[in-house]
Amino acid sequence: MDQPQISSQILYDTALQLAQKAGNAIARQRHQLDIQFKQGTELVTQADVAADQIIRDGILAHFPDHQILSEELAPDNPTDCEHLWVIDPIDGTVNYAHLHPQVAISIAYYHQGEAQVAVVHNPFLNETFSAINGLGAWLNQQPIQCATTQEMRRALIATGFPYDKHDIPQLIQRLQAVLTQCADIRRLGSAALDICWVACGRLDAYYETVKPWDFAAAQLIAREAGVQFGHIHALPEGINPQLCGENIILAVPALFGPLQQLLQQADISFASKKR
Repeated sequence: MDQPQISSQILYDTALQLAQKAGNAIARQRHQLDIQFKQGTELVTQADVAADQIIRDGILAHFPDHQILSEELAPDNPTDCEHLWVIDPIDGTVNYAHLHPQVAISIAYYHQGEAQVAVVHNPFLNETFSAINGLGAWLNQQPIQCATTQEMRRALIATGFPYDKHDIPQLIQRLQAVLTQCADIRRLGSAALDICWVACGRLDAYYETVKPWDFAAAQLIAREAGVQFGHIHALPEGINPQLCGENIILAVPALFGPLQQLLQQADISFASKKR
């Protein structure tokens, strides 16, 4: 016998409450941090783990049969399940540890591989971005839409850089190509907030390679706000684009194609130089 479908509103309310609860917790712990490094490079604090546990416990209390993919406590869980929650307990941990305000808790619920509910909460700026699939996107419960920028030369574009510096030469090639064509570049230090800022019109586009938990919630918020979402290069057959963070690109509709083409050309140019 099939289980009854869980209402989007219940899922949304759960995600919103847990994001706010985790946000309160990381705000309290910010000035008493125990900083460590994963693989010797990626900064993590006890607040990351504590927030992850708060969200995990809250989800399982409501939905004990659901699966969870989270940065700190379950980074290797499979994603091909009917009910999946994707969590980043602190997106922007380096910002968090350095007392910058660009920090977010990101929570998404996926049903059969498609994002249905998303919350990205910044407790330090008191901003909560959210969305329900097919119903729109909001900032602090007010509807949002992306910008209507038509020209690359007027565009403000965000990106980021990885802890692993192996690909920096290629990323600099991309950066140079984009910077010569757009108005300016921004690097905020939180992929989830970069994408949400595209959603609400503060930025015009964003590109980067990230982990699923970095963008799983934000990409739904962006799409519900009119942003076009995709990848710089075509994905292999069978890969779920909503959970593949390799070379993602989000842009206002008029700029998606031109930016994608510009980045593809930069990669071709870089590859030819390596030969």
